[in-house]
This record gives sequence, structure tokens and C-alpha cells, in this order.
Amino acid sequence: MQPKWYSFLEKMSKIHIVLHEPEIPQNTGNIARTCASIGATLHLIKPLGFSLDDKYMKRAGLDYWDALEVKVYESIEEFYAKNAGAEIYYFSKKAHRVYADIRYPEEVFLLFGKESVGLPEEILKENESHALRLPMREGLRSLNLSNAVAIAAYEVLRQNGFQGLALEAD
Repeated sequence: MQPKWYSFLEKMSKIHIVLHEPEIPQNTGNIARTCASIGATLHLIKPLGFSLDDKYMKRAGLDYWDALEVKVYESIEEFYAKNAGAEIYYFSKKAHRVYADIRYPEEVFLLFGKESVGLPEEILKENESHALRLPMREGLRSLNLSNAVAIAAYEVLRQNGFQGLALEAD
């Protein structure tokens, strides 16, 4: 017998969460859980700061791993090659545009940098027109990566009327 949510896999949203060189397994596990809950695909670009078998990542993702599509890439170049033509938005505290000020396309890739330093400068410069920020107080380094992913993903979902998600309690 298949789990209750199994048919949800057939209706995956067109949101793609992309983590460029993530370092902390618990963050990636939490993000995996968010992706499973909203039907987003999780893309991981190596090098990873942990093994995909890491117990902390697995624990943070709970039992949602089989409700999730995960794609792993050896490099950013491989990611670009396999997702040519994708509409990609790059999240960084160094960006000038606010994430809520744009209209996201139906299928979108939200790309986030590693926890310690964010996205490389050259990636941001090459994609400045698609670089977005989450507003926060000056002088603070950053939001937690899993929180930033959830904020951005739910803005895309909100703009699309939370399509495919249960809006009422069971």
C-alpha cells in the first residue's frame, strides 16, 4: 500500500530549489523536508559539506525523503548544462532587488549559496538582473539558509495561489 501523499509526487510543483555547495547537513535536511511538503525538486551542486547519507541530514528530513526528487550535480557548469533555458533567481544579501517585488514564472529555479559565504561574486555579477535579496536589519550576516529557502519558495507559491497544496486542514 502506498502512503497517503504518494499521488502528490505526480503533481510536483514547478519550483526547483538549488543549493550551491551546501555545508550544513541539518539545513539541507530541513530544506528537503520543505521541498517534499510543497512538491519542489531539490538540486544539490557539489562539493557538499557532508555525505548524502549523513545521519543529521536524514533526521532533519524525517521520513520525507521518498516523497522528494533530488538531483545532484558535480559542478555549477553541469547544473547549467542540464537545465539550459531555465529561469533562475539567485538569492544573496548582496543583491539589490527584493524577492517579493517580482512576478515569478510558473516554472522557476531558486538558487542559494553556501551557508558560510553565500554565492560566489562572479555568479552574482553574471546574473545581476536575476539576483534577489530578503530584507533584513543592517549589520547582521544572514538568515538561516533553510529559513531563506522557505520564505522564497512560499512567495512563489503565494503568487500562484498555492496551486497543488492543501489549503484546509484534514
